[in-house]
Amino acid sequence: MLFSQSWADLPYIIITIIIGFTLHEFAHAYVAYKFGDPTAQKQGRLTLNPIAHLDPLGAIFIILVGFGWARPVPVNRYYFKRPRLAGVLVSLAGPLSNLILAFIGFVLFVLLYKTGITNGLPFDFFPFLQIFIQMNLLLFAFNLIPLPPLDGYRIIEDLVSSRVRAKMSQYEVYGSILFIVLVVTGLSNSTIFPYIRFVQGFFINLFQSILL
Repeated sequence: MLFSQSWADLPYIIITIIIGFTLHEFAHAYVAYKFGDPTAQKQGRLTLNPIAHLDPLGAIFIILVGFGWARPVPVNRYYFKRPRLAGVLVSLAGPLSNLILAFIGFVLFVLLYKTGITNGLPFDFFPFLQIFIQMNLLLFAFNLIPLPPLDGYRIIEDLVSSRVRAKMSQYEVYGSILFIVLVVTGLSNSTIFPYIRFVQGFFINLFQSILL
């Protein structure tokens, strides 16, 4: 189970997945729409309704193995006047939304801890906020991995030349296979997860330096 949490924390994890995935995909759709692409909006994806974004299997996977997915937002880059810039910003929007959520969670954690206003309440906010912060940092770091079909790969596609982009598209299927192999064989424990833990630790320390 994700983060070696107990099953008692499952409601916190589910709530975080609903919020984190929904905001992530909405951010992609919103930025694409602002750059002139109505595709996601026409398909009902420019919404904060979780039903429009969640993939049940992807949600189960992130609970069980730490990797999961929502329904990808459709983007048609031909609507963009500046396809490279718009493409990078649309791809970045999802991970950045999770980073912002993690920061908001940390702010709430500090405020609740310092004010003590949760004392006596029947709901313990602190375990939830800890999971909320860690999972949103996971989503931020994970989606920036430069392997297809993740956002990090799409960002690289828009930063390189058209010739390199064409070459990348030829080998994209192999990148997807590599990603699957890392997850299925457990090699992710010595590759992807150390990177994710580093990113989580880095931003936790950064948030602490800002707020404490």
